[in-house]
Amino acid sequence: MVMFSLEILLISVLAGIVGSVLGLGGGIIVTPALTLLFGVSIEHAIGASIISVIATSSGSAIAYIRDRITNLRVGMFLEIATTVGAITGAFIGGLIAPNLLYIIFGLLLVYSAVNMIKRKKGAQQEQVSMHPAAAKLKLAGSYYDKAAQQQISYNVGNVYGGFGVMYGAGIVSGLLGIGSGSFKVMAMDVFMKLPLKVSTATSNFMMGVTAAASAGVYLLRGDIDPHIAGPVALGVLAGATIGAQIMQRLKSKTIRMLFIPVLLYVAFQMIYEGVGL
Repeated sequence: MVMFSLEILLISVLAGIVGSVLGLGGGIIVTPALTLLFGVSIEHAIGASIISVIATSSGSAIAYIRDRITNLRVGMFLEIATTVGAITGAFIGGLIAPNLLYIIFGLLLVYSAVNMIKRKKGAQQEQVSMHPAAAKLKLAGSYYDKAAQQQISYNVGNVYGGFGVMYGAGIVSGLLGIGSGSFKVMAMDVFMKLPLKVSTATSNFMMGVTAAASAGVYLLRGDIDPHIAGPVALGVLAGATIGAQIMQRLKSKTIRMLFIPVLLYVAFQMIYEGVGL
């Protein structure tokens, strides 16, 4: 049992680092690792994954907020769309075929990955015109980029497009019970044209809010096993703290190169589930 817990702890540290750097939460590594490597039931793996998301957010959000990388206004604004979308998803669960949603959102992620590849070719952050809604809500911001060693100011574009994607992500999360970290980063990076570091930091902050709201449901169901969730939480928390320091020292271009393969993996996984292969 001690070795089992230690192995889970080590995997969780890696999950925390990846989740913190890419803004995806630790679930993308924790869930498959627990089920495939350790033979944990999918219910308990998902329960531990929810805990890992909260731990990732807790470990990295403090550092990102302290260093003013997280855009709190954008995060709370988009959280409205995610929450309303999740409620909508719960209501229309019986009206839309989940397989169709998997395919649609899988293709949307592929489209986003292609756009990210195009943006990767430009090292400098593109000039973005301030969206009127962003100006009214005061969503623009600035942060100090430790890799570039300069203060970077940015505008926010296509607020409605980003809000729409987040609403759709909320529907998928509520309907299919999947994480939406990739959609959060995509909405901010591809649609709203935020710097990638701001997108990942803000995504980390948002995921903690969403996961904390649903963790109680998993706890009441008995899907959170302390023997599994405990090492996961400790490992991911440590990994996320390390990841927050690593992310700030990486160039945005490097983060984008790391993020694109993960985005494509999630996209093809969703399409695979959708077509029922």
